[in-house]
Amino acid sequence: MHTSKTVRNLLAPTLLGLAIFAGNAQAAAPLHPPQGYLAAVDKFKTGDGGEGCPAMPQPYTQSLQFRSKYEGSDKARSTFNADSDKAFRDATADITSMERGTSKLVMQYMRDGRPEQLDCALNWLTAWAQADALMSKDFNHTGKSMRKWALGSMSSAYLRLKFSDSHPLATHQQQAQQIEAWFSKVADQVVSDWDNLPMDKTNNHSYWAAWSVMSASVATNRRDLFDWSVKEFKIGANQIDAQGFLPNELKRRQRALAYHNYALPPLAMIASFAQANGVDLRQENNSALKRLGDRVLAGVDDSDQFQQKNGQKQDMTDLKVDSKFAWLEPWCSLYSCGPDVLARKYKMEPFKSFRLGGDVTKVYDPAHEKKGS
Repeated sequence: MHTSKTVRNLLAPTLLGLAIFAGNAQAAAPLHPPQGYLAAVDKFKTGDGGEGCPAMPQPYTQSLQFRSKYEGSDKARSTFNADSDKAFRDATADITSMERGTSKLVMQYMRDGRPEQLDCALNWLTAWAQADALMSKDFNHTGKSMRKWALGSMSSAYLRLKFSDSHPLATHQQQAQQIEAWFSKVADQVVSDWDNLPMDKTNNHSYWAAWSVMSASVATNRRDLFDWSVKEFKIGANQIDAQGFLPNELKRRQRALAYHNYALPPLAMIASFAQANGVDLRQENNSALKRLGDRVLAGVDDSDQFQQKNGQKQDMTDLKVDSKFAWLEPWCSLYSCGPDVLARKYKMEPFKSFRLGGDVTKVYDPAHEKKGS
């Protein structure tokens, strides 16, 4: 009669083989986004009535050296500088217009199904791809931040087109290939920009970089990019302490709570995309993502807990903006949100965030998407 240890040893090679087979099968499966991205176009309108194609923002191929809105601030990076913020916004206007415009065009196409809306979005993206935009190697921290934000905005809007059951890209394969090849190059650069940072420099920017790479990984079906994003998520999740605080965001003094909230959208989106592809990150570091969300929601109700933690009265300005809570959509798809959280979510819906690809509520909670719009 075999002892349990002997049985375990006998089974080990078989189990190992199964694990390798399962891993290879998962690696071979095409990457895909959460179910909501497969939605068909709402309706197909014909004839006049469209808004036409807006002027395309000039493809940005210059240096990515930009001033920061916190220029002149100390290491807490929490004191706003209006002059440098204006300089930053002026210099990055084409990039931001491209982010917002692509998201808007895709949302309009998914709503109306007008061919000119689709053509406009794809022509914009193709022109930026052909120009090799956003690929400058001359960049500072603010510049590489803009690169990863833009990649996340554009690639996550594009996912609505790539995976829609209406198959809008079926007759635009050449453009799709050019766009995806460009996303792939930008994503490689984003990985280079943000990989292997020291822990005291790993904060919300790293999470947003990881979200942009996750979105691009699904758009381009690149498992290596997907794996990098998951790795970065785990680093972020393991920064969340037992009380749900992020030490590097607590350093932001009066903006600590706002930056905790800002860390949630990319982390929640990564976990949602990972789950759609068979990787469950919900339990990482004892359900750290759930803990962070709970801490932020409690902080919005009573910010004194953040003041007690870092000694600073919290600036609540950003937390009065409903769209800043778009993370509730993927978060409540990952965890069971209680009636009070759901009531809060429903009150703020629909959530639209161009950095998350547009109408987040339509993707995660379509029953509530049209409320208030």
